[in-house]
Amino acid sequence: MQSARNDSAALAGRVAGQQAAIGQLKQQVDDLNKKVNDLSNQAGMLSTDAANKQSQLNMSQKELANQRKRLEQLQALMDQQKKATQEIRKKMSDALVGFNSNELTVSIKNGKVYVSLQENLLFPSGSAVVNPKGKQALSKLADVLNINPDITVNIEGHTDSIPIRGRYQDNWDLSTARANSIVRVLATEYKVDPTRIIASGHSQFDPVQSNANAEGRALNRRTEIILSPKLDELFKLLEANPDTAGN
Repeated sequence: MQSARNDSAALAGRVAGQQAAIGQLKQQVDDLNKKVNDLSNQAGMLSTDAANKQSQLNMSQKELANQRKRLEQLQALMDQQKKATQEIRKKMSDALVGFNSNELTVSIKNGKVYVSLQENLLFPSGSAVVNPKGKQALSKLADVLNINPDITVNIEGHTDSIPIRGRYQDNWDLSTARANSIVRVLATEYKVDPTRIIASGHSQFDPVQSNANAEGRALNRRTEIILSPKLDELFKLLEANPDTAGN
């Protein structure tokens, strides 16, 4: 009888041990399931992150390709503008070939063509009335402008630093009057479209030489006709793609 009770107690102990072991295994299974879920979530996040990065990479590559295309377009337009500017210079040089270098010069500066006409060609001293020989030069210049309507015209009057006396209040007044006289000759006598022309006076404040000597002052007394091809296409590209300008 005692032996049976001992066997029963031993069996109960073994059952209790097995139940405890089963409980531990269940806990381990739960832990493992939790780890599997965590790893699955991490894998999903990594997959999403990888997909996002791939999408960003694809977008960056597309943006880079678009940017490269815009830069190529911009470079092509700039090359066209440079070529057009060189052509304008040649046309003006050919048209004005009969004048001396101490009367006028034709050059390219800052991407524009500068036709610089000295006072001795255009005006009597202290006057804004254009000389006959000056009108000859303007006539030849106007011929080129009238057959090339895509050239913009900016006329700048300049003086030396010696204060003006007479009918003009000061050098500002004289330089502006001279620029306006050139506009009137081009637009009224030689039929250049006035909407293409801008006139301004700079007085003595934009010299090309020192005003300390007579030679320098003579060069400073000038009217500059600044010519450039229209930049409409270039401006349209920059306005449509403002990031291009910043890069």
